[in-house]
Amino acid sequence: MKLKIYKNYILKSYLYYFLIVTLIFYLLSFFLNILEEIVFFEKYDVGLYYPVLLTFFNAPSVLFEIFPFIFLIASQLFFIKFNENEELNLLKVTGIDNFSLIRLIIYLSLLMGIIITILFYTFSSNLKHNYLLIKNKFTDDNKYLAAINDNGLWIKDEYEGNIYVINADEFVKNKLKNVTINQLDKNFNLKSIIISEKADIEKNEWKLEKVRIFFDNGKKEILENLIVNTNFNREKLNSIFSNLTSLNILQLVNLSEDYKKLGLSSTEIKSHLYKLYSFPILISIMATIGSILVLSFNYKKSKFFNLSVGVLSSVIIYYINYFFNLLGITEKTSILLSICSPLVILILFCLISLIKINEK
Repeated sequence: MKLKIYKNYILKSYLYYFLIVTLIFYLLSFFLNILEEIVFFEKYDVGLYYPVLLTFFNAPSVLFEIFPFIFLIASQLFFIKFNENEELNLLKVTGIDNFSLIRLIIYLSLLMGIIITILFYTFSSNLKHNYLLIKNKFTDDNKYLAAINDNGLWIKDEYEGNIYVINADEFVKNKLKNVTINQLDKNFNLKSIIISEKADIEKNEWKLEKVRIFFDNGKKEILENLIVNTNFNREKLNSIFSNLTSLNILQLVNLSEDYKKLGLSSTEIKSHLYKLYSFPILISIMATIGSILVLSFNYKKSKFFNLSVGVLSSVIIYYINYFFNLLGITEKTSILLSICSPLVILILFCLISLIKINEK
């Protein structure tokens, strides 16, 4: 019974520090983001309503990205406080050694990581989606739309008084295949239908091959090549689908399937999904590393020193993950290997360190 009481006390204490650190970083991200939004909206004269609203929508997404860092800092504060209150020695008397204590933290972090990935990420992605919808209304790109569904790639574009509704079956590298371009005037009256077997969209001047043009007066024209000016090119089209944080896990899975049908590379989507799947494990590892950093110094160092080492460790881990993720996205290695490799390295570090700590 006494052991269960101590376990409950440990879990509540850890949750307390987690919530405190989370609140601090949420307020910090909110403050920094609202400054950015105020600068963005200063030319629109909309007051503080939109900056505050958009910051509220965007902050949870930012917070999700820094959760690993939050868990590391929370673990450090937890162990520092327990040592200052002589509670670690008291726990050892009751049979809870360093390894048992860290194991409790790992289990709790893993559970919290699962909840954050399933519930909080879904919540933050929905808010991020609303954030992008509202902000796009204030940008010049709002009239340029692109979407992917079962019928291929769809683009709405406006250029020099013409409205283009474009559909393509495939998008491979810098080429669209089986392209249909409906040319409309400003009143959405059909002017012509352009059908092409292939379009090179490396630049804004699309180079169409084997073209058939059907005019509104019934005339037909066949051309070997045709240049069509648009606001889209390969780079811009790819960037439209790059903000994956606005999609929940189910939407990401569906988008990946749509990419396959269209012939698009789903490497970035898979990488993002694998990171979400492994997120609870990363959370647990970061909590473990935070515990190890404090215990390894035998509390001889100051609180500032311990937290500074935690910040430095977080930066190093971030760049390790970034490096391996870059290898996966550029297809230098498999996506699964790029996600698992840094986790395996960190797990091995934790296991070696835990063995040494448990001997103390």
